[in-house]
Amino acid sequence: MSTSDHWDAVYRRTAPDAVSWYRPHLEVSLELIKRAANDSSAAILDVGGGESTLVDDLVALGFGNVTVLDISAIALDVIKVRLGNLAERVRWIAGDVTVVSLPQLSVDVWHDRAVFHFLTEPEKRAAYVRNMLDCVRPGGHVIIGVFGPDGPVQCSGLPVLRYDAEALRREFGSSFMLLDTREELHLTPWGTTQQFVYCHFSVMPTGNAQNAWLAAL
Repeated sequence: MSTSDHWDAVYRRTAPDAVSWYRPHLEVSLELIKRAANDSSAAILDVGGGESTLVDDLVALGFGNVTVLDISAIALDVIKVRLGNLAERVRWIAGDVTVVSLPQLSVDVWHDRAVFHFLTEPEKRAAYVRNMLDCVRPGGHVIIGVFGPDGPVQCSGLPVLRYDAEALRREFGSSFMLLDTREELHLTPWGTTQQFVYCHFSVMPTGNAQNAWLAAL
């Protein structure tokens, strides 16, 4: 079964509020995104948006340049129906973030609370980071939520990797500056807890622009 078929099957058989990662609102993500985005015109990409309510909240907050990417078109269709006419304000991409072609230097804030910890193959992680560097503008922001060291070892029938902030920083490499970290004990719909670690990075400019950028931090 392909990865997209696997996730299509998950979303077909499970209600949006019954998956383990469901939260009515992604409070930590929203706080970090609002801090990272300069204004409501910031280009925000939500990677692995699934059926999450993050896009609903971003639209409600007035952000007008939001893209949601997910490997499951079925999941995206659920959000579109939920948003109704507001779905026209969002750009939708059904595809695998490790291979999908994204406009170069088009993103101000890259957000992912769903995908990176599923990338158990080093080549997939390297492709993810390359794609991220290709489309996030220098000085732009990357917000990643992953399962923490005490998080689950499997999710939705697939193995996952677990990270602390330092391990995630090493995965991303020297092109990224770690600005902030958060930990969250997420309560699943059936009452267990999952440890999430969030890291907020900035993509470092190169050359002379780097000195000015560092001075402005």
